[in-house]
Amino acid sequence: MAELFRLEAESQTQALAGSLLALEREPRASHDLEVCMRAAHSLKGAARLVGMQPAVDVAHAMEDCFVAAQRQLITLDADRIDVLLHGVELLSRMASAPLDAPNEALDAEAASLVAALGDRFGSAIPASAAATASAVRRDPDIPSLPAVPAMEPASPVPPRSAESMPVSPKPVGAEAHAKAPPMLQPGGKEAAPERQRVVRVTAENFNRLLGLAGESLVESRWLKPYLGTLHRLRPLHDALAARIETLRNSTAATASTAPVEALYADILSALAECRSVLASRFEALEAFDNRSTNLATRLYNEVLACRMRPFADGVTAFPQMVRNLARSLGKEARLELVGSRTQVDRDVLEALEAPLGHLLRNAVDHGIEPPAERLEAGKSREGVVRLEAAHNAGMLQILVSDDGNGVNLDQLRAAVIARNLAPAAVAAAMTDAELLEFLFLPGFSMKPEVTEISGRGVGLDAVRNMVLQIRGSIRVTSQQGCGTHFELRLPLTLSVIRTLQALVGAEAYAFPLARIVRALRLPQAEIISIEGRPHFRDGGRLVGLIDATQLLGGQPSPSEQGVISVIMVEDSGTVHGLIVERFLGERETVVQPLDRRFGKIANIMAGGLMEDGSPVLIVDIADIVQSVERLVAKGTLAAAPPRPSAIADNAHKRVLVVDDSLTVRELERKLLDQAGYQVETAVDGMEGWNVLRSGRFDMVITDVDMPRLGGIELVRMIKQDPHLQSLPVMIVSYKDDETDRRRGLEAGADYYLPKASFHDETLLRAVVDLIGEPLS
Repeated sequence: MAELFRLEAESQTQALAGSLLALEREPRASHDLEVCMRAAHSLKGAARLVGMQPAVDVAHAMEDCFVAAQRQLITLDADRIDVLLHGVELLSRMASAPLDAPNEALDAEAASLVAALGDRFGSAIPASAAATASAVRRDPDIPSLPAVPAMEPASPVPPRSAESMPVSPKPVGAEAHAKAPPMLQPGGKEAAPERQRVVRVTAENFNRLLGLAGESLVESRWLKPYLGTLHRLRPLHDALAARIETLRNSTAATASTAPVEALYADILSALAECRSVLASRFEALEAFDNRSTNLATRLYNEVLACRMRPFADGVTAFPQMVRNLARSLGKEARLELVGSRTQVDRDVLEALEAPLGHLLRNAVDHGIEPPAERLEAGKSREGVVRLEAAHNAGMLQILVSDDGNGVNLDQLRAAVIARNLAPAAVAAAMTDAELLEFLFLPGFSMKPEVTEISGRGVGLDAVRNMVLQIRGSIRVTSQQGCGTHFELRLPLTLSVIRTLQALVGAEAYAFPLARIVRALRLPQAEIISIEGRPHFRDGGRLVGLIDATQLLGGQPSPSEQGVISVIMVEDSGTVHGLIVERFLGERETVVQPLDRRFGKIANIMAGGLMEDGSPVLIVDIADIVQSVERLVAKGTLAAAPPRPSAIADNAHKRVLVVDDSLTVRELERKLLDQAGYQVETAVDGMEGWNVLRSGRFDMVITDVDMPRLGGIELVRMIKQDPHLQSLPVMIVSYKDDETDRRRGLEAGADYYLPKASFHDETLLRAVVDLIGEPLS
């Protein structure tokens, strides 16, 4: 019963606080008055069931006030809203207090609040409540309530422990948004969420369950590449049958005997039976793969959904806090909450409470101007602070903005110079973004004096540290006279993160996307040397380069000629470029904490699993940047020379052969290799496209009909890529049909050669015509 009462109080006090803030702007809003009256009535009944009489008295007195407002006997002005909001906060604290232990302080505060309600609402409330308030005022042992009790920011409701968190089996994603119960926003018109059954699960057990669900999801994907290998057996069978038939026809004139014909028939029959068995088993295996992948995905999504909560659950105290803080500073401000239903991991949501509180207090204190100043600037009296949450590119994006005066960059530049943080000449040349980064430094503040709210320079520094701890990033922009804008990019959940996987020293590593500025393929001609260290220009800034193997170990592997792969990482405004061998792609990586006995491994945050089940280490970007800074400070950072190219300037010309037939693929490879060309092969169009983007080639030879990605589609992708469109492409196909030939040439192919008619000289002559003789 105590737990149910806490859940009831949490839901109803959220509804009360939101509607009271809406009533302050529109006192006659009938819907919000109805919500407040019903919420107070429900709280009264719930408190009576658990035997908490002081809470019953408070809820009953508040209900009488709302009824009087509905009858238009009173108007809920700002002072009366203050007392009622104090009652909401008091009911929250009473609900979270132990029921089996008396709390005289809360009881006395409840009695004082009932008396204050009688003073503020006078004869408008019913006689029963007025009599109770009068009796309270006559009791000398009960302290009186201050005139305006809610001027200071109200304390948020203490978070519940993981053991008592409600577990709601809601799906993740768009379906979850459609099915999730509506959450009441400040001044909103939506109904309160439905009551759901809850269970008690320890955080440790739940995390283990989520880890197992993530592993099952990764394991279910193992069959996909295996099926792709089996799929290539079908064309091999067809090619083998065609060659047997060709051999049969060529020997018909010389060895046309009954035993030979019988042998051919037996071979073809066995081949047909083998092909039939393979087809049936392949279909069964493919169906099993689809079922197991679907089941593992659903299991993982359901388990993950149990960790997700609406964003509104973690920000219920902020609208009242913004309103009360603004009034205490002589300002008028309200909080606009956007994206309240956005699903967020409960651990992320809990970690966000303090950073968002700092940002909102800064917005009111530093950003929002007094009413007279806003009117003079042509703005409304009431300032608006906006808190927005949304899913964007696999990340949680949170925006905190205000329509205040913004950051005065001239004052900020002067403060930087006065604190000897940068020479005057350097500060004068800094961009707006570089100047704003100083706001996050420890002890840095724009306030000339220290107050209870700000001035010590610890707020934004603490915000950045907290954001970095949950593997996120924060950026700030500001426009003079229009306001300041903070953008937080965070992982949706701490158990699964979006990463860019790359090869470093022949080993795979995962780089969290939230900490990556950009990934690029950099021509070595654009690298310049400054003080013995390679740099390159990214827009208007110089970015230092370092070989990732110096930090993560291993030996640099050959890269393609003239181009290197670079991952730009950022921490606390410092940006570095890490040279990697090649990119493996963007992946969702299940985070696997490393054994505590390892301690903190340098430059490594955690472990993870790749889609094929192989382990991968997740890089700690903050540690990486600090390691680079230490090496630079000690003077031990080795210059990153250009990686050895896979081929030298006078090396052989490279040709990529893409064909799903092993026989044809090997035949073409041997012909070109013997002629002096360097050849790489791919088994289908998709593998060919991946190989093509990770290396330099002078020409591509491709088949037409292939699994996953056909030759015509591959040609189109090559010709549409700005970096590859000049690459010569030859189509070699079994089909000698004018329609297919026209399709290939229209897609952008430079040459079309039927397999049935080509000979060694024909293929080599075509290659020489397109890319010239092989170099020695």
